[in-house]
Amino acid sequence: MGRFIGTAVALVTVLAFAASPAAAQGSDDPLRVVVTVDGEDITGRTVTFDPAKPVEVSLTVLNPGAAEQEVRLVRITGVALALTFFSYDTTVPFEVPPRGQVTRTFPLDVRDLDGQAIGLLPTTVALLSEDRVELASADTVVDVRGSFWSVYGVFGVALLVLTALAWTGALLALARHRLSTNRFRRALRFLPAGIGTGLVAVVTLSVLRLVPPEPEVEIPIVLGAALIGLLLGFLTPHPAPADPPDPTGDGPTVALTREWTR
Repeated sequence: MGRFIGTAVALVTVLAFAASPAAAQGSDDPLRVVVTVDGEDITGRTVTFDPAKPVEVSLTVLNPGAAEQEVRLVRITGVALALTFFSYDTTVPFEVPPRGQVTRTFPLDVRDLDGQAIGLLPTTVALLSEDRVELASADTVVDVRGSFWSVYGVFGVALLVLTALAWTGALLALARHRLSTNRFRRALRFLPAGIGTGLVAVVTLSVLRLVPPEPEVEIPIVLGAALIGLLLGFLTPHPAPADPPDPTGDGPTVALTREWTR
């Protein structure tokens, strides 16, 4: 028994020493980055991207760890409703020494944004390694001065058309008494129209530069509109029953009179 305990203690000691270097290596803090656009920090503010002029991006990267970090790529992406509407990859290779700081500045050509997006879009600036692993990132909101007929604008128009069709189909079925007699099925019949209304509201607020489509905004709007659609469908009146068919199959009966003459 004593030999078994001694062997177990020795094994645990060996594993602890073997894991120590890996734990020390994994304890390195990730990179930290401060991003400025045209000389202004993007944190807590809305950045304007005008396709008519280039943008100057500056990165100040701090490495609080004990190992050198190598940055290969800078990726700038604008996302709405979990969809990426613009993305720029810029190769800016540099190394950040342990407990050191490096600043890099580069121009960003955003002329293509005119046909990609319009309005307010949540945007992420990410530093990637050679293997495309994210090393650090900073978030902001970009006001894209693009065309209404950009990809994002056309996406909003398509959502509007599909939502209008969904409402038209549901209301016509209600008017023609073709909805299901089951309330829950009637509620599901109105659900797509409610979801579409929420999506259209999110895109409209973004295009009008009122509210950016961030998750804490878009999710409540879409869920709230979907709930309203469900309630409207659930509260619709019971469809009127159709006239029962004639069991004889002879159609309507016509009364005949007969006159007797002498």
